Amino acid sequence: MAGSRRRRWRAALTGALAGSLVVLVGACGVVDTEDDRRAAEELAEKHFPGQLKAIGARTLFPGSGGSEVTFAVTGDRDAVVRLRIDTDEADRGMCDRKECAGALAEAVRRGRQQAEDFRTLRDAFDACGYDVVALGPTGTPPYVVAELTNATVTKVLGEIGECVQRWVTASGPGSALAKARASYVNVVSPSVAGRRDRGEGSWPTVMRLTRSDLLASLTKHAYYSASYEIEAGRVDTTGSARVVRPFRERQEFGDTVQNAVKEQLRATYPHVVVSDYQWIWRLEPGRVDRQTGYVLFCPEPGARGRCVNPDDAALVTTDERGHPVGKVRLVHDVREGTGVLRLPPY
Repeated sequence: MAGSRRRRWRAALTGALAGSLVVLVGACGVVDTEDDRRAAEELAEKHFPGQLKAIGARTLFPGSGGSEVTFAVTGDRDAVVRLRIDTDEADRGMCDRKECAGALAEAVRRGRQQAEDFRTLRDAFDACGYDVVALGPTGTPPYVVAELTNATVTKVLGEIGECVQRWVTASGPGSALAKARASYVNVVSPSVAGRRDRGEGSWPTVMRLTRSDLLASLTKHAYYSASYEIEAGRVDTTGSARVVRPFRERQEFGDTVQNAVKEQLRATYPHVVVSDYQWIWRLEPGRVDRQTGYVLFCPEPGARGRCVNPDDAALVTTDERGHPVGKVRLVHDVREGTGVLRLPPY
C-alpha cells in the first residue's frame, strides 16, 4: 500500500541523509506530494463525491511532514479548499492531528465561507468603483488600485472609506468585521498593479488572489495602507494612510530621519542616542509628500552606548525621503516604566 511504500522510502532516505540532504529535500518534495495528493483525492471522493477536484499540492517539509493539497469546489468558482495530509497518518485515519473526515469537512466549510466572505467584499468595492486585485493570506486586507497624489489623496481615501462602509454593512452587525475597531485597505499604484503576477484564470478566485507570488509582486514596491476606524458598525470614511516601504527603502528612510533628528537634538542633549526603532509614519491630511511620526531617543547613552527603553520621543514631520520639515516637538515620559509606550496620537 502507499503507506508501507512511504515508510520503506523514508527509512532508505533517512539512512542516506548524512550523505545528501539535497537529495532528501528534492525527493520529499516529489514523492511526499504524490502519495499525499492521491490519499487526499481518495478521501475527497469518499466524503464529498464529485464535489472536489484536486488542482495542486505542496510539500510541508521541512516545517512538518506531509503536504497541503488544494481543491477546487464544484459549482463555486471562487472557493478553494486546502487540506493538510500525511499518508502515513492518513492510513490511521488522522489528518493534521485530527480525524480525516472531520478535517476535510472543516476545510470545505472554511473554503466555502472564505469564498462567501470574498464575494461580500468584492461586491462592496465593485459598487463604489474599486476592483480588488489581491487579498492578504487570510483573505484580508484587500488590495485596490489608485494613484495617490496631493490632488487626489483626500478624494480617494474618502471613496475607499465608502467601500469599507458598504463592506461592513453587507457583512452584517454580528460579523467579525462589524465588531472590529478598524479596517485596513492596501492601495497600490496602477503601474505596479499592471505588472502584477496574475496567475492562471482557471484557478479559484480566492486561491489566485491570496498567492504569495502575487503579493510579492505588489509589495516589492512601496504602497499605501489606509486605515478606517469602526464604531458600532459605522465607519469613519475619512481614513488615514501610511506608506509601506520595501526593506531597503524603509532602512534608508529611517536612517535619514534618525540622523537628522540626532543632529537637532545634540544642541540640547550633547550625548543623545537615537533608537533605530521605526514608529508608524502617517501621511499628513491631504498630502502624500509629508508624513509624521515619532523618533525615540535617550538623552544619555545606556549600557554599551545604546538607547534601551527610551522614555523620550521627538514628533517629526518629514518629506518623502525622511528629511524633517518644520519644527521637531519633544514629548517626554512616553513609557510606563520599562514597558508599554504611551505615545500621544498625532
